Amino acid sequence: WSVYGNTLHTMQDDVPQKIEFDAMILATGATDRLLPVKGWTLPGCYSLGAAQIALKAQACAIGRSVVFMGTGPLLYMVSYQYAKAGVNVVAVLDTSPFDGQLRALPQMASRPMLLAKGMYYRAQLWKRKVPVYSGVRPLEIQGHGSVEGVQYTDASGQERFLACDAVAMGFHLRSETQLADLARCRFIFDETLAQWAPESDIDGRTSVFGIYVAGDGARVLGADAAEISGQLAALALLEDLGKPIDVKQCAALRKQQRKMEMFRRGLAKAFPWPSELARSVADDVILCRCEAITAGDVRRSAVDKFAPELNRAKALVRVGMGRCQGRFCGSAAAEILADARKAPLESTGRLRGQAPVKPLPTTYSRKPSQ
Repeated sequence: WSVYGNTLHTMQDDVPQKIEFDAMILATGATDRLLPVKGWTLPGCYSLGAAQIALKAQACAIGRSVVFMGTGPLLYMVSYQYAKAGVNVVAVLDTSPFDGQLRALPQMASRPMLLAKGMYYRAQLWKRKVPVYSGVRPLEIQGHGSVEGVQYTDASGQERFLACDAVAMGFHLRSETQLADLARCRFIFDETLAQWAPESDIDGRTSVFGIYVAGDGARVLGADAAEISGQLAALALLEDLGKPIDVKQCAALRKQQRKMEMFRRGLAKAFPWPSELARSVADDVILCRCEAITAGDVRRSAVDKFAPELNRAKALVRVGMGRCQGRFCGSAAAEILADARKAPLESTGRLRGQAPVKPLPTTYSRKPSQ
């Protein structure tokens, strides 16, 4: 739940422990990247990851008639999984235009098997007569007490409505970076994804000696790429500690990783983060669910209170100050603040990580550490 110096703070069975380390690989993974839409706080609205967990871990669907909305590979994977399980998938609403996905094919062809898997998901949706609409603009998730439907505009600008009792939404993924932040790693802004990530070389070395990053917590590349980056980080760690490593193995892994990076850039082109949707969220829409902060509150922090960046806006209006630490609202809040200030997105900075990175029990056993 925290890193301070060369000490990792953990909690197991309500018992706090301290683990001293010489070197550490952070493989923290990624979470859904979300965008506020009017009505997204209604019961029956889930993230794509939550919808997938409900199906795979609990063997239950989030609704009887489900609309999948957002963009990215996970959108098609989870909608296919629901359709395969026999759930009525009303439609897949993709905010990314289809022609942009076609233009990205040459880069995504760097990993033909993964590209083929994505095309398979689409083919299976088509086979099951699930409509897929590209280039849409979500307007509102409607309902009285729970989800009853989704209003959106299609690629031609025509307003449409789909009746449903659940919505699964997500706009690709975002890296979990709080522990890297607490470890004092330097961060860089990735313009292709419009988000911040720990600065690292291809082997996973960060700006802090002895701290390495691997998997989606460093770059969102998927499960097989995470395995490769984990091996590279482990080899880099051993090399830095003066241990012998297989140089040829490193070279082969780096070659594979470069292909993964090309595919990642293709995905960013095919399924871009819809920044214009975030910037146009209405003032009365809840942005920060933890603290019930609206998009208008964030705009006013920039215009009326002169907040120059996210952490100042956080101090002024409490955006991102809740338990999730901005995991849900951070991306959209940065876009809204940048738009209100008429400034580049990078200049708004990022919400700094705070310990504990996840909520801890309010009471715990005071047994000595083992």
